[in-house]
Amino acid sequence: MKHFLLTLAALLCLLPAAADEGMWLPSLISERIDEMRAKGFRLTAEDIYSINRASMKDAVVLFDGGCTGELVSAEGLLLTNHHCGYDAIQRHSTVEHDYLTHGFWARSREEELPNEGLNVRFLVRMEEVTDRLAAGETAEELIRAAEAEGKGYRASVEQMYYGNQQFLFVYRQFDDVRLVAAPPSSIGKFGGDTDNWIWPRHTGDFSVFRIYASKENEPAAYSPENVPYRPKKFFTISTRGVKEGDFTMIYGFPGNTQEYILSDAVRYIAERSDPAKIAIRDGRLAIIRRAQQSDPALRIHYASKQASIANAWKKWQGEVLGITRRGTVASKQAYEEAFDAWAQDKPEYAGVVSALKAEYARIMDPYFAREITAETLYALPVRYTDKERAEEAFARSEAAERAQWEYLFGAYARYCPEQYQVPGFLRGVARCGSPEAYAAELFEGVWSGADTTSMASLRGDAKRMLSHVTWLLGTKSLRNLTSSRLNELYTTYIKGLREWDRERAFYPDANLTLRVAYGSIAGYEYADGEYHKPQTTRDLRLRHPAAAARPLRLEGVRTLGHGDRRPQDRAGLLPRLEPHDGRQLRIARAQCRRRARGHQLRPHVALDDERHRLRPRDLPQHRRRYPLRALRHRPRRRGRIPARRDEVRPKKVIYTQKYPFGKIGYGKISLYWSAKPFKTTCYGTP
Repeated sequence: MKHFLLTLAALLCLLPAAADEGMWLPSLISERIDEMRAKGFRLTAEDIYSINRASMKDAVVLFDGGCTGELVSAEGLLLTNHHCGYDAIQRHSTVEHDYLTHGFWARSREEELPNEGLNVRFLVRMEEVTDRLAAGETAEELIRAAEAEGKGYRASVEQMYYGNQQFLFVYRQFDDVRLVAAPPSSIGKFGGDTDNWIWPRHTGDFSVFRIYASKENEPAAYSPENVPYRPKKFFTISTRGVKEGDFTMIYGFPGNTQEYILSDAVRYIAERSDPAKIAIRDGRLAIIRRAQQSDPALRIHYASKQASIANAWKKWQGEVLGITRRGTVASKQAYEEAFDAWAQDKPEYAGVVSALKAEYARIMDPYFAREITAETLYALPVRYTDKERAEEAFARSEAAERAQWEYLFGAYARYCPEQYQVPGFLRGVARCGSPEAYAAELFEGVWSGADTTSMASLRGDAKRMLSHVTWLLGTKSLRNLTSSRLNELYTTYIKGLREWDRERAFYPDANLTLRVAYGSIAGYEYADGEYHKPQTTRDLRLRHPAAAARPLRLEGVRTLGHGDRRPQDRAGLLPRLEPHDGRQLRIARAQCRRRARGHQLRPHVALDDERHRLRPRDLPQHRRRYPLRALRHRPRRRGRIPARRDEVRPKKVIYTQKYPFGKIGYGKISLYWSAKPFKTTCYGTP
């Protein structure tokens, strides 16, 4: 009998859903509620979004300006993704207290860790203001009036459907958010890769924080006197599980989509923009990776930066792959031609597609220059702050920082269109002979702190060039390939699409505002054709005759594939057990004894290369890193009772830490329990 304990975050990662297309505004969800009910939804539109009573929106937060979090307790406890909390975890980590690797769990409120600059926002309300803006009110006036309504209020005006609708979003911001728990990276970042853009997911992608407020439950700056926030609404985690076909709903803050852009923009993304940015980040990540592998302190120092760089890098790779595989450019071209044919006899829409294409051709080069400048010159600091210089690993990072400067200067020269390259950069390269030599010259001054004016002058020159690009494009809102003229044309284009294609469900593009998506739980068919049904499990129980009444409960278990000799911890569920560390070994054995108490289990520690076992007293030999053949030991057979033919011997992985033995290969440090009348072998942290 098997069960696995999973958090809500993990469940969301592991359970596929067949979603109906769309990311709908919660305030307008009543228009979709009948369809949701037909799929199994049992609540009302008021339960999802209401400004008059507590609703689901009051349990969902915008976490740190770019992620989603959900309240799961009456005392301000919230769950978010592991990668969303990664920066906070990294800032609290040191070589001595490596929370990134080993995880963190506060045992009391006093141990919860504050995070400077980290905040969460609750949506207070959203309302359409299209008519008010058309009547002469400005967005700034609306924002000022909304923020004056209460303490901690923040507001913004966001456009939907490329300006066809405008909405005012009013938030309440809390600035005292403390780290409560984080899994080890072997769980939260299982495999070592950036899983934010991967499906299906295999990580325990969660971290736990708590919101604090004043004693009046109002937003307040960090203070030891603050108390846990009492939310209007929080979610209850169910362990009942789901089955295929069940209704499911996602409620959160999706980042950015471009559902309705023309094929020209898609081709620019897949063939020009993304490949260049991927190549640039490939080089940066390689430099950082070498530094991290060379020094544990640098591994922690660069952890957050590496994750941040890799996040978009991974997304761009998937973007190119998806566009290519699905033939998106060709399908969009056919769609545009069909619309254009319909629009020929309609003066409002005739020629809008050709006008869009002409504008794209005009702005692509300057916009590409803007993107390359942001990826290279703007990725480097004008100065290193006193806070950065005070870090223990700062001095050790000199070689890696120098390598990044030289690489990014070279990348800027290679990729940026020459007519948009910064004049100061061109003069510096001409004087020094190469971009790399110019980078080395500037780096020496910035690193030592003796001369930051040269880099500041270059940055000012780059800013003037970007201002020129902004003038060419006619807008400061340049998150995607756009211009003021494009925005005007898209307003007409989207209006025409909604009039022409009445069978299509048009929803506004995501823009970090609260949205609802819904669908049904489904399985997943892998590339090899194997179909995996959805499954919810809670924990693992090992049962044997001696302990059937009192089963041993093990949490977070992952099976280890035998024969894998790569030097990594594939189980990786709890802090590493260093084989030469006697203190850790004693602690692990004590834990093993405590967990095994009452189950008639006998704890053991062994080295297992899949052929030989060593007794605990042999483990200190690892300090001398003897070859594996020098450690061979005849398996211990005392007390072993053969199993009857009709008995089943359970064998489940709990923990395995692989350890190098000279040039021979890798063995496995294993903790396991043995029990009579037959042996139960487990690998893992007990």
